[in-house]
Amino acid sequence: MAKRDYYDVLGVKRDATAAQIKSAYRRLARKYHPDANKAADATEKFTEATEAYEVLSDPQKRQTYDQFGHAGPAAAFGGRGGGGGQRVHFDFGDLFGGGAGGGVRGGGAGSGFMGMSLDDILQALRGGRPGRTKRSRRSASRRGADAEKHLTLEFMSAVRGTTVRLQMAADSGGGAETIDVKIPPGVREGSKVRIRGKGHAGRAGAGDLYIITHVRPHEYFRREGDDIHVTVPISLSEAALGARIDVPTVDGMTSVKVPPGTGSSRRLRLRGKGVAGKGGGRGDQYVVIEIAAPADLTDRQKQLLEELGATPLPDPREGCPWT
Repeated sequence: MAKRDYYDVLGVKRDATAAQIKSAYRRLARKYHPDANKAADATEKFTEATEAYEVLSDPQKRQTYDQFGHAGPAAAFGGRGGGGGQRVHFDFGDLFGGGAGGGVRGGGAGSGFMGMSLDDILQALRGGRPGRTKRSRRSASRRGADAEKHLTLEFMSAVRGTTVRLQMAADSGGGAETIDVKIPPGVREGSKVRIRGKGHAGRAGAGDLYIITHVRPHEYFRREGDDIHVTVPISLSEAALGARIDVPTVDGMTSVKVPPGTGSSRRLRLRGKGVAGKGGGRGDQYVVIEIAAPADLTDRQKQLLEELGATPLPDPREGCPWT
């Protein structure tokens, strides 16, 4: 089965920019990655898109593909290019006066001239030794492309760190690989965790894999930078007289002293109870106070509050800009 044109595979025009090619590949990679798509042809389409991206994202490979198609430089020596690239037929027999099948001994279609590649011939014409062009040396030492994988974590797993088991798709026809990845404490939305040597294969070794983390929101914790915020309700008497209350932290429950006369929205700071930062320390936790007015009162409670209201107290609205 003939290979599809790489531009058609990615769904971009032939004059597409590098950014458009990258965007198109990411869209297809997310759609057909075997971890997210269990369709029978998902792996094939993912591999096809990756192959197209590896060629079109490299300026030199793209230029060669645009000129010769899938056959690459071999198409210049009688090979048949595939896909939508330009097909070139060049008979060295005509060049040297031998005509088809005359005087010039070469290989079959696509084998080049006298077993030499296009780079070898150009190097020989310059007086160099075939087989050691700069391009061939670069190609031989080229590392495989990096890969990306998206991972969604629970809030506490992102805060505390965790180990996850990932199944990697086959890169070039081999079996799938399962790896354990350690996610360090403190990762956040959009963090990248680098796994060396688990990207796409290459002549000089595989590229790296980057795990991009996404974090689900928590039921009551809220993260701002490396700090944790949690809203805790207290009663009128606790706010007025002060109290010691139990509050949740990412490390478990702890006791906090509420000073007398605490108002709503006051923040109580718990040092070092936040998220691990890049510098090695931890952020803080802030307990945001919310005074909860009682809804259902007994007659006695109403009487006591009425007596309290009749007692001269400082006006809580004194000093407000509208007074």
